[in-house]
Amino acid sequence: MSEIKKKFGKKIKYYRELRGLTQEELAEKLDFNCRSLSFIECGTNFVTAETLDKICKILEITPKQLFDFEYYIKNPEDIKKELFSLIDRNTEKIPDVYKIVKGFLE
Repeated sequence: MSEIKKKFGKKIKYYRELRGLTQEELAEKLDFNCRSLSFIECGTNFVTAETLDKICKILEITPKQLFDFEYYIKNPEDIKKELFSLIDRNTEKIPDVYKIVKGFLE
């Protein structure tokens, strides 16, 4: 299995989860079955140009974002958006997050 396919699949999963979508929801939007998307996310299969375009539109990202496998430092606004997205999807953990952040910043 190609390292590029694995990294690419991980990036799709990352952005899918960041948008709060399940595999089933993204597969449905792509008109795929869930198993096909799973194979892409785990790096077994790759996508066509048409599917790449659909994924980018649904996840509101660019192809460059999916193929940027190098480590990069995110800007503070992107980090803030990602944190708020995680908090919105895990509201039951807000008290724990608050304690950790407060303890770190005080």
